Amino acid sequence: MFDTFVAILREYPTLALFLTVGLGFLIGKLRIGNFSLGSVTSVLLVGVIIGQLRIPMTGPVKMVFFMIFLFSIGYSVGPDFFRSLKRGGLRQVLFAVIMSAACFATSFLIARIMGYSKGETIGMFSGSQTCSALLGVGTEAIGKMGLPPDRLAEQLNIIPVCYAVTYIFGTLGTVIILSNLGPKLLGGIKKVKAQTAELELRLSNAGKVKDPATVSALTNASYRTYRVETDLFRTPRTVCEIEHLLHSKGLTVYIDALSHNGQVRVPDHDDLIRLGDEIVICGRLEYIVEVSRYIGEEIAATSLLSYPLDRIGVIVKRKSFAGRTLGELRHSAFMHRVVIRDAVRGDSYMVLDNSTRFQKGDRLTIVGRSIQVKKAARQIGHIDRPSYSTDIMFVGLAIFIGGLFGAMSIWIGSIPVSFGTSGGALVAGLVFGWLRSKRPTFGNIPPGALWFMNHLGLNVFIAVVGIEAAPSFVAGLRSVGPMLFLAGAIATILPVFFGLWLGHRIFRFPPAITLGCCAGTRTSTASLGAVQDALGSTLPAIGYTVTYAVSNILLVIWGLLTVLLI
Repeated sequence: MFDTFVAILREYPTLALFLTVGLGFLIGKLRIGNFSLGSVTSVLLVGVIIGQLRIPMTGPVKMVFFMIFLFSIGYSVGPDFFRSLKRGGLRQVLFAVIMSAACFATSFLIARIMGYSKGETIGMFSGSQTCSALLGVGTEAIGKMGLPPDRLAEQLNIIPVCYAVTYIFGTLGTVIILSNLGPKLLGGIKKVKAQTAELELRLSNAGKVKDPATVSALTNASYRTYRVETDLFRTPRTVCEIEHLLHSKGLTVYIDALSHNGQVRVPDHDDLIRLGDEIVICGRLEYIVEVSRYIGEEIAATSLLSYPLDRIGVIVKRKSFAGRTLGELRHSAFMHRVVIRDAVRGDSYMVLDNSTRFQKGDRLTIVGRSIQVKKAARQIGHIDRPSYSTDIMFVGLAIFIGGLFGAMSIWIGSIPVSFGTSGGALVAGLVFGWLRSKRPTFGNIPPGALWFMNHLGLNVFIAVVGIEAAPSFVAGLRSVGPMLFLAGAIATILPVFFGLWLGHRIFRFPPAITLGCCAGTRTSTASLGAVQDALGSTLPAIGYTVTYAVSNILLVIWGLLTVLLI
């Protein structure tokens, strides 16, 4: 029975992949007290176990999902990243330089103490620091040293073995330390989560996928029902008269529905309002609360409010609209019965009052009946209607452009310097996510789709890594012995704890940024995903991006220096 099951998995490796992801998420949800492994760690462990069955994983599936994950991360934090780059980009570069030097120093000292050869050192260095790029460059460097053929073959053959033995803990150890121990060392998980939430508020919550079960208690655009009963209406008044009176009192509100003798209709300007009628007043909350003194008692006429409204985003484009104040717009016919719910300029919400002047590029959210909203939107600019569909053309071409950019290398002497296709996908996400925030007329990715790209992309990648690395890990451990595994674990642990101290005490980064910087300098995307899961935030990616790019280059250089010094 078991042999049949294994045979099926080997024939259909996609089934093994889904089994790994599903079991990993199941185990990741289990908690013992306040401790849980999390989905990323669990998927990797399950992958290592299932990988013992020697499931063949071929094709580009790993890199496809990896690039999708990195693009989604970049897209989520693009606007925040470029703002933070202006404020602290150079500090993050310096952090990456210092911490990558610590990774080099730790690995080099361990190799000297243990008496490792060049091949063993390169394998341990690249595996313990999860820097796969160093494998190829290190192999090439050793090949150019003029060693005898038999000695050269011995050195080159040991590199992937040492890499496999140290890589699993290099990934798993970094994940566990940064996602579980890191927040505790930086002040405790509750405190770190609170500080992260505060940082998100300062950054206007850009890129944060909000909990769909959470809504704001504040509703700026209000629709209320009133019974007409003040002395003002002893003589019937027209809709136009009442609206003009309320506007003269500084109350920018409109009469949106009228019920007379039980008949409900959309009122015209010259329709009369009489004592006993019921009306719907629409406008912003700060004006609505003053209306009852002029109209009458507010009532709960739910049937009167049972009509649909449109709420859409509009980008200010029209010259005739830009430059006008909110006070001027209330006299415009196209804004009649249309409420501006909120307005965003750049990355910040605008304070709306009669003196607020709109500019091109501002994004307004307007509410009203469909006909009025469409009429107003045509006079404002471009409609940015909410949608559940993802702009697949945008995603596909953006990842292609980023990957193409990352595949290009600049040679510094004999050292190829590039972002790699995965790094290019991350850069593409940052750039195109930022462009989307500036020109939200293209590139829509709904929060649910972004969450799916993020979590499935990372965990499929991690599952393949675990399944692929498992057989060579066991075989390599038998070949080189457990001491190399222990040496690699030390080379992993010491720089991570040093990085946490460095970011917290010396650079004084916010905890989320410190954790992201450590993950980036370790070039450990798995730990970034785990940290984001632990904090419930994508903000650690702001610290990850710069340090990941810098460390990818520096670790290769440090590795080449190691070849020369060992």
